[in-house]
Parts: sequence; C-alpha cells; structure tokens
Amino acid sequence: MYAEFNAPGFSGRMRGFSLTLSPAMQETMIWTPHSTVATVVENDGRFLLVEETDEGRTVFNQPAGHLDEGETLFEAAVRETLEETAWHVILTDYLGTYVYRAPNDITYVRHCFVALPDSHEPDRMLDEGIIAAHWLDAATILDPGFNARSPLVIKTIQDYLAGRRIPLNSIYHLL
Repeated sequence: MYAEFNAPGFSGRMRGFSLTLSPAMQETMIWTPHSTVATVVENDGRFLLVEETDEGRTVFNQPAGHLDEGETLFEAAVRETLEETAWHVILTDYLGTYVYRAPNDITYVRHCFVALPDSHEPDRMLDEGIIAAHWLDAATILDPGFNARSPLVIKTIQDYLAGRRIPLNSIYHLL
C-alpha cells in the first residue's frame, strides 16, 4: 500500500519512498557538502588518533566531526578533540582545507587544525562509536597497511610533517 502525495514542486509515493521532483524544483536544489573539522595533535613524535567503528569496521582518524550551528571552526575543533579523546588542546595553526568525496557519495569539506595537547581527563567518557584514543608514531600511520578512515588521515599527517602551517588569523568568523 502506498500513499500518494502532491505538493508544489513535488509528487511521489510513500513506502519504500519514491520521490519525483518537478523540473523546476530540480533546478533549485542546492548541493550541500558536510562541513567538518579535524585536529592534528602531535606530542614527542606521536600523533593523537581515535580508534572508531565505521560501517562495522575498526578504523583510525584524527579527532574530527561536524561543525555545529553557531559554532566557530576553532570551537568545533577544540570541542571535537575533547569529546573524542578526552584531551584539551590549544590550537596553534591551520593546516588547510581538504575536500573529499567519500564512497557513500557525501562530500566532506574538512578544515584541519594543528594543536598542542594541554591537559587530559582520563575518566571522561568518549563519544559514542569511539573505541579509544591512541598516540601513534608517523611510521605506523603512514604504513600502507594502516587502517585509516579516509585518505585524509594520511594526507594531513604528510602535510604536517612537510611543515605546512597557515596562521589561525587567516580564518575570519562573523557569527
């Protein structure tokens, strides 16, 4: 059984959900990438990464997540690092903007920062889906068999090791 519906610019059926957009509506659709932040945190030659599950497999990623409404990129990077690793960090530099189209056809615009570890809350509960936070050396991360969540994990470490740094004041927030 299907429920038919019609609205300006839309027509379709509910159940199994089939939706047809009118040609006018198709022209006004706006593609929206996911805006995310990530933080490269290095201490004594080791990098802070999270071990997490992604679609049933265990992978490693920098502390990362989505930008929340009304939040600056800086606030998001510090918050996500704390929520995923229990580490408070101090942002020092901007590493760059990385655009990635994932296998699920979602495009991510990742704003990557460099930070120093400040303090740790070892008893803090980590975000859902995070197994643990680890300090790993570059050789482990750059090994071809390393189970990175995406190619951006490797690319951002390579850029960090190459000395890439952009001043934080190159980002302007007007919220």
